[in-house]
Amino acid sequence: MIGAHWSAADVAYRPLGSSRAIVSDVSLDIARGQFSSLLGPNGAGKTTLIRLLLGTLHPTEGTICFDGRPLTGVTRPELARAVGVVPQDEGEPSFTVREIVAMGRYPHIGPWQRERIEDVAAIERAMHRCDVAQFADRWVTTLSGGEQQRVRLARALAQEPRALVLDEPTSSLDIKHEMTTFEFLARLRGEGVTVLIATHNLNLAARYSDAVVLMERGRVVAQGAPADVITTSTIEAAYDWPVDITTHRGGAPQISPRSRDRRDEAR
Repeated sequence: MIGAHWSAADVAYRPLGSSRAIVSDVSLDIARGQFSSLLGPNGAGKTTLIRLLLGTLHPTEGTICFDGRPLTGVTRPELARAVGVVPQDEGEPSFTVREIVAMGRYPHIGPWQRERIEDVAAIERAMHRCDVAQFADRWVTTLSGGEQQRVRLARALAQEPRALVLDEPTSSLDIKHEMTTFEFLARLRGEGVTVLIATHNLNLAARYSDAVVLMERGRVVAQGAPADVITTSTIEAAYDWPVDITTHRGGAPQISPRSRDRRDEAR
């Protein structure tokens, strides 16, 4: 499978009627077939940037390209077939789990079309990979928040996309399913899928990502390999909190927040 590629140059987004841009001067490259993580405190602009990359918002300045083409020239059906999306949160309609996951096949078969053999196989495979097959006949509204999030991931996987974009996909998950999600995303990257995730879990992002993008107040303040971006100075400046950074046995930086004492306040 060949992944997808995004590039952004001098992108800014200012809502109509607002005097302040939510995203400013963003230039970045989401490499094909890599696992990239968007990091930053609440309000840093991560979700807005994701919406810009998906074309659901349009930049007021700058350009975004998808697979070397201006994003404005990529049709919605093209993008839907290429990119699976797991949003941060969404109201769940009254459908069964299998019906929700099957919606991931719409870009391939269209509305009102009967499922083909390959569609059924993709749906079943996605449910098993996300550990929701046992809920297939249950109403999705009867599931916990973490279980519903796994259903959303299964829906995106049923699409069989070349890229997967996820906004805080593990925020409602327990340790087991948070770890299995990151390990699963790493396996998808190994299969050639481009993975882009916005997350507050800096330590797992550092362990599993090929590249990280650190945002603060709508701007990219650092980007590159995790060890180059996740340093004491960059993290303390972005999050306004003292941290200690050690090295995971796999070589990735790992962050431990400190208590803020008088010595830290004087720094």
